[in-house]
Amino acid sequence: MSDQQNKRIPIKYTSREFSEIRNDLLEIVERYYPNTFQDFSEGSFGSLMLDAVSYVGDQLSFYLDYNVNESFLDSAYQYGNIVRHGRVLGYKNTGRSSTFGQVALYVLVPSSPTSIGPDLLYTPILQRGTTFSSKNNKSFILTENVDFSINTNPRVVARVNDETGAPTHYAIKAYGNVVSGIMQQASYDLGPYERFQRIVINDPNIAEIVKVVDSQGNEYFEVDYLSQDIVYKEISNNNYQNDNVPSILKPMLVSRKFTVLRNRLSTTIQFGSGDPTADDVVADPQSVAMDIFGKNYTTDTTFDPTRLSLNKNFGIVPANTTVTIAYRTISNGSNNIGVGGINKIVDAKMNFPELQKLSVTKAQNVETSLEVLNETPITGDTSNPGIYEIKQQIYDTFPTQNRAVTQSDYENIALRMPGKFGSILRASVQRDPDSMKRNLNMYILGEDTAGKFVKCNPTIKNNLKTWLNNYRMINDTIDILDPYIINVSISFVVQSASNSDKHLVFEECLTALKQKFSTKLYIGEHINIAEIYKLLNLVPSVVDVISVQILPRTGAEYSSNTILIGKSISPDGGKLICPKNAVFEFKYPDVDFKGKIR
Repeated sequence: MSDQQNKRIPIKYTSREFSEIRNDLLEIVERYYPNTFQDFSEGSFGSLMLDAVSYVGDQLSFYLDYNVNESFLDSAYQYGNIVRHGRVLGYKNTGRSSTFGQVALYVLVPSSPTSIGPDLLYTPILQRGTTFSSKNNKSFILTENVDFSINTNPRVVARVNDETGAPTHYAIKAYGNVVSGIMQQASYDLGPYERFQRIVINDPNIAEIVKVVDSQGNEYFEVDYLSQDIVYKEISNNNYQNDNVPSILKPMLVSRKFTVLRNRLSTTIQFGSGDPTADDVVADPQSVAMDIFGKNYTTDTTFDPTRLSLNKNFGIVPANTTVTIAYRTISNGSNNIGVGGINKIVDAKMNFPELQKLSVTKAQNVETSLEVLNETPITGDTSNPGIYEIKQQIYDTFPTQNRAVTQSDYENIALRMPGKFGSILRASVQRDPDSMKRNLNMYILGEDTAGKFVKCNPTIKNNLKTWLNNYRMINDTIDILDPYIINVSISFVVQSASNSDKHLVFEECLTALKQKFSTKLYIGEHINIAEIYKLLNLVPSVVDVISVQILPRTGAEYSSNTILIGKSISPDGGKLICPKNAVFEFKYPDVDFKGKIR
């Protein structure tokens, strides 16, 4: 065959898979090279070459399709790529979620010289940073100072003199807020100035960057974006006992700042572009302007946009120094704790205002008498959302535009609350029908250690309300409420093929239902009974679905809330209607899904 003929070999660019590529290659060889090689039997060298080339073509085709899919949010599958797409649309990864709650603290204080009431000189202040531990060895940190001398703290006689019956010690009870985690720190040596310097902390469990300082004592502050120059710093309120406000937010103009980028495996701190040793540079318009016809001035036609950032507006970069980063990490597994779970003192930081006047022995006895117990659940840790949930949050983020106007805006912002303040699993916003004003009812839920729905504690609700205040409309008011949790089950009857194994069919039906409802339902979401019929009909060896029933589950470990199933079915019988202030839950799928095979 001539070279001219070889150049006219047709190529099918639609063939992408192994078998298609192999058939095309075989056709080309047989048509254009009939006398060169003729043996393409299964064990021949020709077959080997066709398989090898087809394999390479199939691999290249797969990775080409894969890379193209990962280039778009709709088709992306990798978690990291989805988060990167989200950043372009304003989505910010919240990081490892923290749990919050309140603990009860007890100390034994010696009585006063008159035996009437405790000796106030021995009432301590338990300082912020005191650490506790739970029964399953989860760590918790006290987030505020707890003053046992406050008059409103309950006091009871704990010990008396056996002879006189006079009180010798009083037990004082106080409350303090705790957050899950352990404080850690790491130091990094930085060399010469580098624009937009990054530091990567290879720890997947970081919940919060607490403090960043360099060896010269300069502190760097976290901002949402590097052009932000105002931060609000929390300072102690000296008038706390009078106005009951523990801290004050003070606005600060900062020039040293950083942003935080998170993924599942690491946390990255990125600084700005300002050189600490150079004078602040203002971009010369002549160095970045373009030649315009009709103008009589001459400019540099080389446009370098990076020159616009050669100033300190994006923050000063640490250089030739050591940066120390203090951060809080969360242990693996669920950090939600039930009532009575926190019961160990790890490191008590106790202070006595007038220690010089006290007996050292008595002060030590007060310190060792400290006990802790949580009277309410510690919640706020939620399981990581799946890729489809993250995509939905990203789609909702862009139209929100960092302000809450619509009900979906409020829901999206609530779910985006930083993990260091705690996390919620579900949120739903409804307009209050009884309010003449723009009052909103937000229903939220968390999850417990077993991944079941649970009501959020007051600390999480307060954090959420503070977070929403940054974005809500000035004339909006919002109430954070608990929805009703309604536990239900599914009972089905299906007809299997005559030659099928009924036990196998039953297990396949249960597996299909568990996969269908592996993602928890949303607040106000209906149960589509018609889809359950369709799902069971797709199970192999199922000939027909005879019946599907939704039944209430109450008592024992189930919720006491219920509805009348018969009156909640849609007129066409295709859906179980959920109230807007409630959520359906299949709490224990192993026992909540049951059926018969005929």
